[in-house]
Amino acid sequence: MGTMSAARRPAPALAGLIEQYYGYRLQGYAPGVHRGLPSRHVTFIVSIGSPIDIAAQTDPRQAPGSYRCVLSGLQALPALIAHDGNQEGVGIELTPVGFRTLFARPARELWNTTVELDDVVSHVGSELWERLQVTPNWADRFAVCDEILTRLLRPDLPEVAPELDHAWDLLVSTGGTTTVSDISSATGWSRQHLTRQFTDEFGLGPKLAARVVRFERARRMLQAVPSHISIAQVAAVCGFYDQAHLTNEFTYLAGCTPAQWLRSEELPSFQYDDAHLG
Repeated sequence: MGTMSAARRPAPALAGLIEQYYGYRLQGYAPGVHRGLPSRHVTFIVSIGSPIDIAAQTDPRQAPGSYRCVLSGLQALPALIAHDGNQEGVGIELTPVGFRTLFARPARELWNTTVELDDVVSHVGSELWERLQVTPNWADRFAVCDEILTRLLRPDLPEVAPELDHAWDLLVSTGGTTTVSDISSATGWSRQHLTRQFTDEFGLGPKLAARVVRFERARRMLQAVPSHISIAQVAAVCGFYDQAHLTNEFTYLAGCTPAQWLRSEELPSFQYDDAHLG
């Protein structure tokens, strides 16, 4: 089995819209199914070689499909991604605020939905996919992403309301432990108005968004910490009441318990801290 990966910050013009690019190449693993889990990022992945094969969508009403340049909105349920043991591509960690800025529409439009990038911005996905197929190294691939995505920036397009931008930042910076009341106070909006505006922009309310952010933090920690660190300790650090609370949230958002997920997830995870990003 072989694994190669790399990561870099986007160009300055895209800072705050995209957190990072990450490249991955996996070879020689057993064929199987990988869970695409809820995250604070909009799913944005460009395949290199074989397309991304989604065997079960987050919304069961959407048919399975294969994608060259996949774009999905925020979600609160897992997708199932089939693979033959070999995968290569570039992931783009796009924020929901960045979705609005690049694509001139709210992330709500793709809530719980998966599309080809060309369906949102005609020909852009095809150009991005085609150029990455013939670009041999990670640095140049990331530069292609910078070039094409920077072209989508337009100063005349409406931006996310500052209150919603601040609300999303609070959720992320606190690891999902802030309350709707705290966000309401910070934005100066009533709870009801905040929930309406937040849902209209992002597709889910602030309470569910906080659950997703907290879950993602716990999931990353479970993958990264030594085996002697217990699930109960992770639950305490991430703001859950106890291990049972974390297990219940994991079962809802991932479709399995933390222990089941750790046993079944054979593919490596790519996580980078600031020290490893360019």
